[in-house]
Amino acid sequence: MARRIDVTGAGGVRLAAWEFGDPPKADQPRSGPDAMIPAQSTGGRDGHHGTASASGADPEGTSGVLLLHGLMGRASHWASTARWLSERHRAVALDQRGHGQSEKPPEAAFTREAYVEDAEAALEQLGLTPAVLIGHAMGALTAWQLAARRPDLVRAVILCDMRASALGSASQREWADWFKSWPLPFATLADVRKWFGEDDPWVERPNPSRGEFYAEVMQESPDGWRPVFAPEQMLKSRETWVYDAHWEELTQVQCPALVVRGLDGELGRAEAQEMVRVLPRGEYAEVADAGHLVHYDQPEAWRTAIEPFLDGVLAP
Repeated sequence: MARRIDVTGAGGVRLAAWEFGDPPKADQPRSGPDAMIPAQSTGGRDGHHGTASASGADPEGTSGVLLLHGLMGRASHWASTARWLSERHRAVALDQRGHGQSEKPPEAAFTREAYVEDAEAALEQLGLTPAVLIGHAMGALTAWQLAARRPDLVRAVILCDMRASALGSASQREWADWFKSWPLPFATLADVRKWFGEDDPWVERPNPSRGEFYAEVMQESPDGWRPVFAPEQMLKSRETWVYDAHWEELTQVQCPALVVRGLDGELGRAEAQEMVRVLPRGEYAEVADAGHLVHYDQPEAWRTAIEPFLDGVLAP
């Protein structure tokens, strides 16, 4: 079960947060208006829709965890992680601005400051503080920037496959060209899965989980399947971090931090280990047979990699 909770982000942008829990029993009646969150390939999940308020605060003894997806991602990509987390903790995944079911106003800011302020607002409005932040790629950068800025709100961070070094203008041009190469609209979701899992020039070898990942960020339109996000907003979001390095902010993260990389991901081992060295309380883990989409490629190995760290920082 996933319950939607609306959050107000920076500049008044409406954000959709999703709280995951055990599915209802078959004979348990549902109440309230329903909302739907797309799940992984096992199918959709029904949930309920509400707004953040003081009543959303953690039950006594329950630790808060906020999950932050990467660029182009959405909260539902965290479904498997959030469900096992919810057995002992309050796990909430955020659709960040421009993503998922959150607002995508053309005039909105897509700066680092806006993303960090959104996560800060979510923590406070959802009553999750002090929370563990788990971020993938862009979400990991948001996590460590918020931890550096508001240490009072963050208990620990898990940073998944995000580089601290500058990527440069060539990288941004490559991404702009890549978006233009998408054969939009896709006729079917099967075509989405095949292109991103096999035919995309960026795919070195067939990767079904990558195809599933992108199928989850598509929506049906009158002429076929298109992304739920605007590619130009993704490029705006990305250009606010690719030209700069973020090592100094890592040094300001005083809470425990776990840096996780996929063995075949975008974060190299040497850079990951340097990030651990720079972090005042850094630890390291890697997941074999995983690419950039670590938590999606290898969900069980991902859990094995991060659970001991979580047990340590969230111990009563």
